[in-house]
Amino acid sequence: MILLFRLVILALIIYLFYIAVKFILDPKRKLESAHEQKRFFFYDNPDNIRKNFLVTYEGVMFEGEKYLGTTDRAFEVVSIFIFPHNNDLLQGLGYEDFRFIENEVKLRYPKAVIDWKSPIKELMEKNRNNEK
Repeated sequence: MILLFRLVILALIIYLFYIAVKFILDPKRKLESAHEQKRFFFYDNPDNIRKNFLVTYEGVMFEGEKYLGTTDRAFEVVSIFIFPHNNDLLQGLGYEDFRFIENEVKLRYPKAVIDWKSPIKELMEKNRNNEK
């Protein structure tokens, strides 16, 4: 009876340890933590094309919709539409900040064309025209 009780306690400790490690390594928790600390974090499941990715940068949460299409040799993500969850938090962000986000997305989806939702779209177009 005592041996059985010890085994149950040991199994419970192992289970609690497993749950704690799973919680610490959860990417959703890391995203929320980075959002609160105003750091950059990219949360995505590249294997699931239907699931949007989330990016947090300087305390602003962005969501990216992925669209599948054909390239020369395969089906890949060819278009991405990015928009902020809250436009009011965009204050203080500039062209270089959005270029940084674009570059991080391009690292993961090199064949994709990136489009932004208004008002970021107008800012990006205006600055790209000034670069030419």
